Amino acid sequence: MPYSRSCREQSSATTLANNQRPTSDTYSIIIPAYNESARIRGTLDRVLAYTTERRWDAEIIVVNDGSRDDTAEVVREYAAVNSRLCLLENPGNRGKGYSVRNGMLHARGEVLLFTDADLSSPIEEAEKLFAAIAAGADVAIGSRWLRSDLQSQRQPLYRQLFGRIFNLMLRITLGLTFRDTQCGFKAFTRRAAQTIFPLQTVERWGFDPELLYLAKKFGFKIAEVPVAWAHSEGTRISPLRDGIRMFAEMLKIRWNALTGKYSPQKVR
Repeated sequence: MPYSRSCREQSSATTLANNQRPTSDTYSIIIPAYNESARIRGTLDRVLAYTTERRWDAEIIVVNDGSRDDTAEVVREYAAVNSRLCLLENPGNRGKGYSVRNGMLHARGEVLLFTDADLSSPIEEAEKLFAAIAAGADVAIGSRWLRSDLQSQRQPLYRQLFGRIFNLMLRITLGLTFRDTQCGFKAFTRRAAQTIFPLQTVERWGFDPELLYLAKKFGFKIAEVPVAWAHSEGTRISPLRDGIRMFAEMLKIRWNALTGKYSPQKVR
Protein backbone atom coordinates (compact mmCIF):
# COMPACT_ATOMS: atom_id res chain seq x y z
CA MET A 1 0.00 0.00 0.00
CA PRO A 2 2.04 2.98 -1.17
CA TYR A 3 1.96 6.14 0.88
CA SER A 4 3.48 9.58 0.80
CA ARG A 5 6.67 10.51 2.58
CA SER A 6 4.82 12.67 5.09
CA CYS A 7 2.59 9.81 6.21
CA ARG A 8 5.48 7.38 6.34
CA GLU A 9 7.42 9.69 8.61
CA GLN A 10 4.41 10.06 10.88
CA SER A 11 3.43 6.37 11.12
CA SER A 12 4.84 5.16 14.41
CA ALA A 13 1.84 3.86 16.32
CA THR A 14 1.99 0.69 18.38
CA THR A 15 -0.74 -1.87 19.02
CA LEU A 16 -2.64 -1.65 22.28
CA ALA A 17 -2.76 -4.74 24.46
CA ASN A 18 -5.94 -6.71 23.89
CA ASN A 19 -7.52 -5.59 27.15
CA GLN A 20 -6.74 -1.89 26.79
CA ARG A 21 -9.14 0.89 25.86
CA PRO A 22 -8.03 4.26 24.52
CA THR A 23 -6.67 6.42 27.34
CA SER A 24 -5.88 9.62 25.43
CA ASP A 25 -7.80 11.91 23.11
CA THR A 26 -5.78 11.12 20.00
CA TYR A 27 -7.82 10.80 16.85
CA SER A 28 -7.21 9.82 13.25
CA ILE A 29 -9.67 11.07 10.64
CA ILE A 30 -9.44 9.17 7.35
CA ILE A 31 -10.94 10.71 4.20
CA PRO A 32 -11.01 8.52 1.05
CA ALA A 33 -10.93 10.68 -2.07
CA TYR A 34 -11.36 10.03 -5.78
CA ASN A 35 -11.52 13.00 -8.18
CA GLU A 36 -12.52 15.34 -5.35
CA SER A 37 -10.65 18.48 -6.39
CA ALA A 38 -13.91 20.45 -6.68
CA ARG A 39 -14.79 20.02 -3.00
CA ILE A 40 -11.72 18.75 -1.13
CA ARG A 41 -10.61 22.28 -0.20
CA GLY A 42 -13.90 23.01 1.53
CA THR A 43 -13.76 19.66 3.30
CA LEU A 44 -10.21 20.16 4.55
CA ASP A 45 -10.94 23.72 5.64
CA ARG A 46 -13.90 22.52 7.66
CA VAL A 47 -12.18 19.50 9.22
CA LEU A 48 -9.01 21.42 10.10
CA ALA A 49 -11.00 24.33 11.55
CA TYR A 50 -13.21 22.08 13.67
CA THR A 51 -10.42 19.91 15.05
CA THR A 52 -8.50 23.07 15.92
CA GLU A 53 -11.55 24.62 17.59
CA ARG A 54 -12.07 21.46 19.67
CA ARG A 55 -8.35 21.33 20.44
CA TRP A 56 -8.22 17.70 19.42
CA ASP A 57 -4.92 15.89 19.11
CA ALA A 58 -5.87 14.70 15.66
CA GLU A 59 -4.27 13.68 12.38
CA ILE A 60 -6.16 13.94 9.11
CA ILE A 61 -5.27 11.38 6.45
CA VAL A 62 -6.54 11.84 2.90
CA VAL A 63 -6.28 8.67 0.82
CA ASN A 64 -6.08 9.44 -2.88
CA ASP A 65 -7.63 6.60 -4.86
CA GLY A 66 -5.86 7.16 -8.16
CA SER A 67 -7.61 10.45 -8.91
CA ARG A 68 -7.30 11.74 -12.47
CA ASP A 69 -7.75 15.37 -11.41
CA ASP A 70 -5.56 17.46 -9.10
CA THR A 71 -6.92 16.07 -5.80
CA ALA A 72 -3.45 14.92 -4.71
CA GLU A 73 -1.87 18.27 -5.54
CA VAL A 74 -4.47 20.15 -3.51
CA VAL A 75 -3.92 17.89 -0.50
CA ARG A 76 -0.15 18.30 -0.77
CA GLU A 77 -0.59 22.07 -0.73
CA TYR A 78 -2.58 21.83 2.48
CA ALA A 79 -0.17 19.32 4.03
CA ALA A 80 2.74 21.68 3.37
CA VAL A 81 1.28 24.17 5.84
CA ASN A 82 -0.67 21.83 8.14
CA SER A 83 1.50 19.30 9.94
CA ARG A 84 -1.58 17.36 11.10
CA LEU A 85 -2.54 16.52 7.52
CA CYS A 86 -0.95 13.90 5.28
CA LEU A 87 -1.61 12.20 1.97
CA LEU A 88 -1.65 8.49 1.19
CA GLU A 89 -1.54 7.35 -2.43
CA ASN A 90 -3.22 4.13 -3.53
CA PRO A 91 -1.59 2.12 -6.36
CA GLY A 92 -4.18 3.29 -8.87
CA ASN A 93 -7.96 3.29 -8.48
CA ARG A 94 -8.72 0.46 -6.05
CA GLY A 95 -12.01 1.50 -4.48
CA LYS A 96 -13.38 3.13 -1.35
CA GLY A 97 -12.95 0.01 0.77
CA TYR A 98 -9.28 -0.26 -0.14
CA SER A 99 -8.82 3.45 0.58
CA VAL A 100 -10.38 3.22 4.02
CA ARG A 101 -8.31 0.15 4.89
CA ASN A 102 -5.13 1.85 3.64
CA GLY A 103 -5.81 4.87 5.82
CA MET A 104 -6.76 2.83 8.88
CA LEU A 105 -3.63 0.67 8.70
CA HIS A 106 -1.38 3.73 8.56
CA ALA A 107 -3.22 5.76 11.20
CA ARG A 108 -1.67 6.58 14.58
CA GLY A 109 -4.70 7.57 16.64
CA GLU A 110 -6.31 5.73 19.51
CA VAL A 111 -9.74 6.37 18.00
CA LEU A 112 -9.98 6.14 14.20
CA LEU A 113 -12.80 7.63 12.15
CA PHE A 114 -13.50 7.50 8.44
CA THR A 115 -15.76 9.99 6.74
CA ASP A 116 -16.82 10.69 3.17
CA ALA A 117 -15.03 13.45 1.28
CA ASP A 118 -18.32 15.28 0.75
CA LEU A 119 -18.98 15.38 4.52
CA SER A 120 -22.51 14.05 4.01
CA SER A 121 -22.42 13.65 7.77
CA PRO A 122 -20.89 16.88 9.08
CA ILE A 123 -17.55 16.49 10.86
CA GLU A 124 -19.24 18.02 13.92
CA GLU A 125 -21.20 14.74 14.25
CA ALA A 126 -17.93 12.92 15.03
CA GLU A 127 -18.38 13.86 18.67
CA LYS A 128 -21.41 11.57 18.84
CA LEU A 129 -19.34 8.60 17.68
CA PHE A 130 -16.44 9.47 19.96
CA ALA A 131 -18.85 9.74 22.89
CA ALA A 132 -20.20 6.26 22.13
CA ILE A 133 -16.66 4.87 22.16
CA ALA A 134 -15.84 6.73 25.38
CA ALA A 135 -18.96 5.10 26.87
CA GLY A 136 -17.63 1.61 26.07
CA ALA A 137 -18.26 0.82 22.41
CA ASP A 138 -15.45 -0.61 20.28
CA VAL A 139 -17.11 0.45 17.02
CA ALA A 140 -19.53 3.35 16.57
CA ILE A 141 -21.43 3.63 13.29
CA GLY A 142 -23.35 6.62 12.05
CA SER A 143 -26.95 5.86 11.14
CA ARG A 144 -29.23 7.81 8.81
CA TRP A 145 -32.30 5.79 9.73
CA LEU A 146 -32.41 5.63 13.52
CA ARG A 147 -33.67 9.21 13.36
CA SER A 148 -34.62 10.02 9.79
CA ASP A 149 -35.65 13.51 10.87
CA LEU A 150 -31.93 14.36 11.07
CA GLN A 151 -31.66 14.01 7.29
CA SER A 152 -31.64 17.49 5.80
CA GLN A 153 -31.73 16.10 2.26
CA ARG A 154 -32.80 12.52 1.59
CA GLN A 155 -31.61 10.20 -1.14
CA PRO A 156 -33.76 9.74 -4.25
CA LEU A 157 -36.51 7.16 -3.74
CA TYR A 158 -34.85 4.57 -5.98
CA ARG A 159 -31.71 4.68 -3.83
CA GLN A 160 -33.74 4.42 -0.65
CA LEU A 161 -35.49 1.35 -2.07
CA PHE A 162 -32.19 -0.25 -3.04
CA GLY A 163 -30.84 0.44 0.45
CA ARG A 164 -33.83 -1.18 2.14
CA ILE A 165 -33.57 -4.31 -0.05
CA PHE A 166 -29.83 -4.56 0.56
CA ASN A 167 -30.34 -4.12 4.30
CA LEU A 168 -32.89 -6.95 4.33
CA MET A 169 -30.50 -9.24 2.46
CA LEU A 170 -27.74 -8.45 4.96
CA ARG A 171 -30.03 -9.44 7.81
CA ILE A 172 -30.83 -12.74 6.12
CA THR A 173 -27.35 -13.59 4.82
CA LEU A 174 -24.97 -12.15 7.41
CA GLY A 175 -27.16 -11.65 10.47
CA LEU A 176 -26.49 -7.90 10.56
CA THR A 177 -29.45 -6.26 12.28
CA PHE A 178 -28.35 -2.62 12.05
CA ARG A 179 -30.74 -0.09 10.56
CA ASP A 180 -27.98 1.44 8.44
CA THR A 181 -24.77 -0.35 7.45
CA GLN A 182 -23.80 1.93 4.56
CA CYS A 183 -23.41 5.37 6.13
CA GLY A 184 -19.83 6.46 5.40
CA PHE A 185 -19.20 7.63 8.95
CA LYS A 186 -17.72 5.06 11.33
CA ALA A 187 -15.28 5.11 14.25
CA PHE A 188 -13.15 2.36 15.77
CA THR A 189 -10.94 1.93 18.78
CA ARG A 190 -7.39 1.18 17.81
CA ARG A 191 -7.69 -2.41 19.02
CA ALA A 192 -10.83 -2.98 16.94
CA ALA A 193 -9.29 -1.39 13.84
CA GLN A 194 -6.11 -3.44 14.08
CA THR A 195 -8.17 -6.62 14.40
CA ILE A 196 -10.69 -5.92 11.67
CA PHE A 197 -8.93 -4.12 8.84
CA PRO A 198 -6.11 -6.61 8.18
CA LEU A 199 -8.86 -9.18 7.47
CA GLN A 200 -10.90 -6.97 5.15
CA THR A 201 -11.15 -8.37 1.62
CA VAL A 202 -13.85 -6.22 -0.02
CA GLU A 203 -12.26 -3.19 -1.66
CA ARG A 204 -15.16 -1.31 -3.22
CA TRP A 205 -18.62 -0.08 -2.14
CA GLY A 206 -19.68 -3.25 -0.30
CA PHE A 207 -16.95 -3.14 2.34
CA ASP A 208 -19.05 -1.76 5.23
CA PRO A 209 -20.97 -5.02 5.89
CA GLU A 210 -17.67 -6.91 5.99
CA LEU A 211 -16.33 -4.55 8.67
CA LEU A 212 -19.47 -5.00 10.75
CA TYR A 213 -19.51 -8.76 10.24
CA LEU A 214 -15.91 -8.97 11.44
CA ALA A 215 -16.59 -6.68 14.41
CA LYS A 216 -19.49 -8.90 15.41
CA LYS A 217 -17.48 -12.10 14.84
CA PHE A 218 -14.71 -10.96 17.17
CA GLY A 219 -17.10 -9.83 19.89
CA PHE A 220 -16.59 -6.08 19.63
CA LYS A 221 -19.34 -3.90 21.04
CA ILE A 222 -21.01 -1.95 18.23
CA ALA A 223 -23.06 1.18 18.84
CA GLU A 224 -25.36 2.51 16.12
CA VAL A 225 -25.64 6.28 16.54
CA PRO A 226 -28.14 8.60 14.81
CA VAL A 227 -26.31 11.36 12.93
CA ALA A 228 -27.22 14.32 10.78
CA TRP A 229 -26.83 13.56 7.10
CA ALA A 230 -27.54 15.12 3.70
CA HIS A 231 -27.51 13.46 0.29
CA SER A 232 -24.81 14.78 -2.05
CA GLU A 233 -25.60 15.05 -5.75
CA GLY A 234 -21.99 14.28 -6.64
CA THR A 235 -22.12 10.65 -5.50
CA ARG A 236 -20.63 8.18 -7.99
CA ILE A 237 -22.38 4.98 -6.95
CA SER A 238 -24.52 3.33 -9.63
CA PRO A 239 -27.51 1.47 -8.13
CA LEU A 240 -27.52 -1.09 -10.95
CA ARG A 241 -23.82 -1.74 -11.59
CA ASP A 242 -22.59 -1.24 -8.05
CA GLY A 243 -25.72 -2.80 -6.59
CA ILE A 244 -25.03 -6.09 -8.39
CA ARG A 245 -21.42 -5.92 -7.23
CA MET A 246 -22.45 -5.28 -3.63
CA PHE A 247 -24.77 -8.29 -3.61
CA ALA A 248 -21.90 -10.40 -4.97
CA GLU A 249 -19.62 -9.03 -2.27
CA MET A 250 -22.18 -9.91 0.37
CA LEU A 251 -22.08 -13.52 -0.83
CA LYS A 252 -18.27 -13.33 -0.82
CA ILE A 253 -18.33 -12.34 2.85
CA ARG A 254 -20.56 -15.31 3.64
CA TRP A 255 -18.26 -17.62 1.69
CA ASN A 256 -15.18 -16.26 3.45
CA ALA A 257 -16.84 -16.95 6.78
CA LEU A 258 -17.78 -20.50 5.83
CA THR A 259 -14.28 -21.32 4.53
CA GLY A 260 -12.40 -19.91 7.53
CA LYS A 261 -10.82 -16.97 5.74
CA TYR A 262 -11.59 -14.75 8.71
CA SER A 263 -9.73 -16.91 11.20
CA PRO A 264 -7.06 -15.01 13.18
CA GLN A 265 -4.23 -16.98 11.56
CA LYS A 266 -5.33 -15.58 8.19
CA VAL A 267 -4.46 -12.00 9.16
CA ARG A 268 -2.28 -10.46 6.42
